[in-house]
Amino acid sequence: MSHRIALILMAAGDSTRFCASTNISLKKQWLRVGDKPLWQKVAEDLSALYPFCQIIIAASASDFLYMQCVSPFPVVKGGDTRAQSLRNALECVDAEFVFVSDVARWYVDRAVCERLFACLENPDFACAVPFVSVPDTTFYQGEYLVREDIKRIQTPQLSHTQTLRKALDLGDFSDESSAIHALGKRIDFVLGSVRLSKLTLGEDLRGIGLLPPSKESFCASGFDVHAFEEGKPMVLGGVSIESPLGFRAHSDGDVLLHALSDAILGAMCAGDIGQWFPDTSEEFRGADSKKLLAYIYTYAKSVGFEVRYVDITIMAQIPKIAPYKQQIRDCVATLLALPKSRVSIKATTTESLGFIGRKEGVAVSANVTLGYIQWDSILN
Repeated sequence: MSHRIALILMAAGDSTRFCASTNISLKKQWLRVGDKPLWQKVAEDLSALYPFCQIIIAASASDFLYMQCVSPFPVVKGGDTRAQSLRNALECVDAEFVFVSDVARWYVDRAVCERLFACLENPDFACAVPFVSVPDTTFYQGEYLVREDIKRIQTPQLSHTQTLRKALDLGDFSDESSAIHALGKRIDFVLGSVRLSKLTLGEDLRGIGLLPPSKESFCASGFDVHAFEEGKPMVLGGVSIESPLGFRAHSDGDVLLHALSDAILGAMCAGDIGQWFPDTSEEFRGADSKKLLAYIYTYAKSVGFEVRYVDITIMAQIPKIAPYKQQIRDCVATLLALPKSRVSIKATTTESLGFIGRKEGVAVSANVTLGYIQWDSILN
């Protein structure tokens, strides 16, 4: 019998423990498996098991806009807790049943899923969950427990949609089954699998069997222009330039770092600096562009990218760039944690042509090469 079932994949966590254990800021849901982030691989693997009528990804608030740009599936913004993220996703569900899984349980076990689907034939079905037994003696609050009575609950879990909505109205729960149990409904337990263990720490990647990340590169350019403004300090490439002129801008006007930021965002298909830091926001008035670039690059690393090479051309009639080129190169290399051998800074005039030649402003062209963080090297 075919049922209308929606799939919700929970990918809204902040990966705090995973990042701490690997000493990098790459979140586990953005580990590249070949050329796909882990959340996309898991969603596609699950979708191969059943003709879900909807597939919805719950993303963190920080990932929401970017994931929308790159996801082949609808994305909803998660909340501060797993339960709130699930509530948000359920608002988009119009199916009678909902199949919820976590990206941390990346392995898709067909046999377990089929056992869950079989529970739909129960006339009073509310929720079905996989479990594994606890093999060890268990001691809790001064007493030994009967280990045969203990079930360790896993995901994915299958629920009646409306019942789950009502259950989540009772409060925050760690999973669907505990919420529905609190509502007084029966839980159907099916045999789970040790292969459904969660990816939590970096050491869990050892022997995991995931395809390593692709070694392909992504090249993009950024271009920015700022006019001069008298009486404002000039900052270019994070370096203070001796000049009576600064740059007219909402922020500090560092035209080089703006172009570089745009190039990074372009290589990861994440929009432009104006979308991330709009000049209509008082929050960014006079902002230090080094901090803006650091924010963008930290985010790029959290979703799996690293900068491998930078090539920048400064177009200026004034001021003279030559005395500052090495300082700018050092600053950019430091900001991106790159060796100086991977940072190229060039400067040129426009032979007195155009607005640059008329000494009205400066333009910068930045080119970057990005690649996926090779997470498999973390294990070596």
